[in-house]
Amino acid sequence: MRLPHRIFLAALCLFASGTAHAVEVGQVTILGLDEEMTENVRVSLSLVDSVGQDVSGRRMAYLVRTAEEEAREALEPFGFYSPGIEVERNRVNGSVSVTIRVDPGEPVRVRNNDIAIIGEGGQDRYLQDDIDAFIPSDGAVFNHADYEASKIRISRRLTERGYFDADFSSRRVEVTRAEQAADVELVWTSGDRYDMGPTTFEQERTIVRDDLLRNLVYWEEGDYYHQGRLDRLRTSLTRLDYFGDIEITPEPENAVDKRVPVTVRLTPAKRSIYTAGLSYGTDSGAGVRLGVERRYVNTRGHKALAQLDYAQKRKTLTLQYRIPAFAWRDGWYTISAQAYDEQTDYIDTRKLELVGSRSGEFNRHLTLTASIHALRERWLYYVADDGEGALSEPDYRYATFTYPSVRADYVNVDDRVFPRGGIGGSLTLRGGLDGAGSDASFVQVHARASTFKGIGENSRLIIRGEAGYTSTSALVDLPPSLRFYAGGDRSIRGYEWREVGPRIETDEGLYSTGARNVLTASVEFEHYFLGPWGAAVFVDSGSAFDGTSPDWRTGVGVGARWRSPVGPVKIDIARGLDDPDSPFTLGLSIGAEF
Repeated sequence: MRLPHRIFLAALCLFASGTAHAVEVGQVTILGLDEEMTENVRVSLSLVDSVGQDVSGRRMAYLVRTAEEEAREALEPFGFYSPGIEVERNRVNGSVSVTIRVDPGEPVRVRNNDIAIIGEGGQDRYLQDDIDAFIPSDGAVFNHADYEASKIRISRRLTERGYFDADFSSRRVEVTRAEQAADVELVWTSGDRYDMGPTTFEQERTIVRDDLLRNLVYWEEGDYYHQGRLDRLRTSLTRLDYFGDIEITPEPENAVDKRVPVTVRLTPAKRSIYTAGLSYGTDSGAGVRLGVERRYVNTRGHKALAQLDYAQKRKTLTLQYRIPAFAWRDGWYTISAQAYDEQTDYIDTRKLELVGSRSGEFNRHLTLTASIHALRERWLYYVADDGEGALSEPDYRYATFTYPSVRADYVNVDDRVFPRGGIGGSLTLRGGLDGAGSDASFVQVHARASTFKGIGENSRLIIRGEAGYTSTSALVDLPPSLRFYAGGDRSIRGYEWREVGPRIETDEGLYSTGARNVLTASVEFEHYFLGPWGAAVFVDSGSAFDGTSPDWRTGVGVGARWRSPVGPVKIDIARGLDDPDSPFTLGLSIGAEF
């Protein structure tokens, strides 16, 4: 009996020593994996949670022992089921550091992919496209994240397309480690497709007549159900800017004869918007900006706007009245009046313009606007009278033009606030006839375009271009507002606004006359290195000209960027390379790209 007693005492002493002497968990190093897998292993290790803590010898032994199994499980979502793992520990001055060396081995690949939809949804070509795009595909590494994302996407698409009774009839994945193969069986039963039911509007406080809002419902009751229809309705209601909160709820649980009722709950936005601010421009001087907008004037949804921009050398007063155009596409009937007075170093002009327009959204990328303009303008004009460059006394000229205009705006980008891919631009065509409300005949076309390309995660390349052309036999009779200019923040940076183009030297300086044509181009590279903060470099070039030989001007510069919630904030410092009026220009712009 003495020998077992001694063994018991020895075991008791060993246990006591293991629990009495604590060790500190030191650094945990993981080797052999890429960044994503390394991070997943790290967050899965109980050992990592104890770094910096004092644990007993028994606890330390347990953490090291379980580290291998935890690392193995953390690699399975990436398709690696048979990794080689070695765990080493090194004790230095009471701290134990651990190194985990991993050889992920060969990944498990998809051997059989049985993905299908049974029922009416099986004939839906859009759902079939999702099935064809299912990943991981045959032969691909069985990545759990890709599998779950594809499964969720198809389940969500079934609901979006009105298959509210859809459910899984089979959902199975078998992994054969010895053969490094995965067999996937994923089958949905779609059930019948539901249709659109009645649409009901509920306003917290009636600000617009429901019968007008119902004109935005472009589908008929009984049409097939699609979530995209509701998304389009939400977009239309948002653009009206009447409501602060829009809640659109399909109610398949209340469907009658497979028709889904839709309830639209609307909370009014604040009726009036007041704006006020200070402004300063190197060419316009100091100024103040005041404005008021009535989001809804009456229950027919009319809007009104008054805005004053009063600076030392440039003044603008705008009055605008808008009526929603529900009959064809989303858009507006607009009547506006603008009084404009500019007496800067480059130009002296005053005008009054009345515009009536109709805008409409042709599709989700293209918006069309047709308008009629009535323009009365007075501007300062200089003429040479001796053939040797001497100028007569300045003379004010007057012109009246009544002309139609058509404009197309195209935007197809991934993000209107901060695009990283896509293209956007505008095309304007306008013209008038001498004797038919205009003092001269003319035809003008003006186009702008911008393209965006993301480079990596933190950079983007922006390329912009502009082209304008005027056909007229009486350019001298065209007022400044119907001519082209170049220079400034949205044209050729490094030159002041309207600095580039035909000019006449007067006692007050170089006076801009405007041009028949304009061509400009810009290349800009942005890089964001501190979250939303970044920098840019750019080159702008172009000219405003009358003949066929542009006098090119080029500007280069650098800028600071901030990705604000309302769009990029840009501060640019630029220098013209071809004798600009000022050595440097400073530009500031705020807001979304489109």
